[in-house]
Amino acid sequence: MVGIMDKTLNMLETGQKARVIQVRGRGSSRKRLLDMGMVPGTVLSVTKKAPLGDPVDFKLKGYNLSLRKTEAEAVVVEVLED
Repeated sequence: MVGIMDKTLNMLETGQKARVIQVRGRGSSRKRLLDMGMVPGTVLSVTKKAPLGDPVDFKLKGYNLSLRKTEAEAVVVEVLED
């Protein structure tokens, strides 16, 4: 369940920072996101978005990661104010 201030990764705009709250889903897709560093507590920022919103590029843990829109929808985040 997404709270009032919580969003999913695909809702963020370029330049926004967020903290991972939860990774939803099951099986290999969820495990893959966790293996790539999308674990609760991780702080990330949106570096680029494609014109149609797919894919989205993030900076986390010292590297860049591109996710499809559907993958980004599985990650619940708390938006951080600068």
